[in-house]
Amino acid sequence: MITGFIHIRFLDILDIFLVAFLLYQLYRLLKGTAAMRIFAGIFVIYLTWLLVKAMKMELIGSIMGQVIGVGMIALIVVFQQEIRQFLLMIGNKYVRGGTFRLLRNSRFQSGYSSVNIDRITNAAIELSKTKTGALMVISRDASLKTFAETGEIINSDINTQLIKSVFYKDSPLHDGAILIADNKIIAAKCILPVSSAPDLPKEYGLRHRAGLGMTEVTDTIVIIVSEQSGNIAVARNGRVYAVSQVERLSKIITGFLSKTEGKKT
Repeated sequence: MITGFIHIRFLDILDIFLVAFLLYQLYRLLKGTAAMRIFAGIFVIYLTWLLVKAMKMELIGSIMGQVIGVGMIALIVVFQQEIRQFLLMIGNKYVRGGTFRLLRNSRFQSGYSSVNIDRITNAAIELSKTKTGALMVISRDASLKTFAETGEIINSDINTQLIKSVFYKDSPLHDGAILIADNKIIAAKCILPVSSAPDLPKEYGLRHRAGLGMTEVTDTIVIIVSEQSGNIAVARNGRVYAVSQVERLSKIITGFLSKTEGKKT
């Protein structure tokens, strides 16, 4: 009796999708960095080792096997920062409060109102007019506790004048970002992870890199006001977009929050 040469199970398909997902997330994290070249070099060495084993070249295969075995420890040291960012990205995007995001999307309510979205928008526009640099992180449902601990806890209602006063140049809280979550300004003067993306336009400075870096590791949107030009930009999903119209900024924020937007007030 002749049986099929290849048996494909559901778990095999799931295994392929999980590996593809992890490799894609790793690529997004390392893209454009020096770590990407190191990872590519290690991947080539690993493929060479597999080829040597398949050809049964025992001496060089044994040597390369020892190198790869020790290399796993070296990988943890070399990619320490990238591993930390990767785990932080996974945790912030897919888990909150011990519940997976896919299971809680249907019941979680962010509580943002159209009034508060307008207050955030108006604050950005007024800061733009006075060329006051600003970073505003808005979370839909990602936990920002880790980043809030780097700044000063506020836990205040969203208010245009309060946001403006935080970023006023003589304010002790102006250097850093404010974090907005659960319909509250939860913290100010917060430190954000800085992106190392090489393709960022030259007119964008450290403030834009910080906003971009935040969206690379969390499910957030970041409003950035340039201190040099007063221009407004929005960072989302590891990309930065220039915004020239008030209406467009409001729509971008609303669109980001629309999936879990709570009751309007």
